Amino acid sequence: MKKITRILTVALMAGLMSCGDAKQKEQQTNSADTISNQPSTTKTARIPQKITPSLWVDKDAKAVVDYYLSIFKNGKMKEYHQYKNPAEAKAAGGADSFETAVMEIGDIEFSILAAGPYFKFNESVSFVINCEDQAEVDYYWDALTKNGGEEGSCGWCKDKYGLSWQVVPVEYFDLINSADPKVREKAMKNTLTQKKLILSELK
Repeated sequence: MKKITRILTVALMAGLMSCGDAKQKEQQTNSADTISNQPSTTKTARIPQKITPSLWVDKDAKAVVDYYLSIFKNGKMKEYHQYKNPAEAKAAGGADSFETAVMEIGDIEFSILAAGPYFKFNESVSFVINCEDQAEVDYYWDALTKNGGEEGSCGWCKDKYGLSWQVVPVEYFDLINSADPKVREKAMKNTLTQKKLILSELK
């Protein structure tokens, strides 16, 4: 029960702190409970994105962002904050503080919540990287699977945090949806024998 209370309290606080208007964000940034190395971003400067994926990690939101920015080259960290945990969370066994960050990669904004090792990623959620060609497939596959990542099957892999990705050449979708049944069948059959997708072997 204490663990559930701690998790729900941290999640609720993180959700509340990610909401609100620009004035509330400015007040949080200036408060003694908040440490930021970058100015808070106003709503008008953000991507007009209705839904933002939120990733829960164990610790060090900055390191998580740096990792993804090393792979997705045109990304950026938009916000970083450190908050003191409320008394209720600490009383239930939570840490003294937790961190949040906002990063933009691939023109998508992601929220990062670093609040302890209570939840792990699994294959039920993954992100698809649409690659222009085999060279781009090779780049992302290698970048995500090295240094603690893991190869999967059929174009699936995990990065070092356990987050699942599908690294797919866009031409692949033309093959598996081709009007020619022979093309479809070959692409599907060969997909099942591959880890990283090799386009030349699917045609």
